[in-house]
Amino acid sequence: QMQLVESGGGLVQAGGSLRLSCAASGRTFSSYPMGWFRQAPGKEREFVAAISWSGGSTYYADNVKGRFTISRVNAENTVYLQMNSLKPEDTAVYYCAARASYRGSYSFIPASYNYWGQGTQVTVSS
Repeated sequence: QMQLVESGGGLVQAGGSLRLSCAASGRTFSSYPMGWFRQAPGKEREFVAAISWSGGSTYYADNVKGRFTISRVNAENTVYLQMNSLKPEDTAVYYCAARASYRGSYSFIPASYNYWGQGTQVTVSS
């Protein structure tokens, strides 16, 4: 089992920045690919970014590419999402997720992930 706890959300003006953190429990964190997803009211959960188990590869949704950066520190069991140049359309609950695939590939499909955090609210005002 793995538990994920997100933090770092909040209210920010358009153009501002936030850094989300996701702390994971369990010894398997360093072997699992990780992802960030978000869900706005009335919308489906959508992929934001993913990172390989080693941190050597990353993948982004087109609408955040160049603005968001995903990273991880395996020694600290933590994955981050640095969000810059935020827009009102980035407003959503952000979730981190772990894919229980030992040194497997990452995915942009929510159903591919086995463990989820409780989410953290990000609100971007115009």
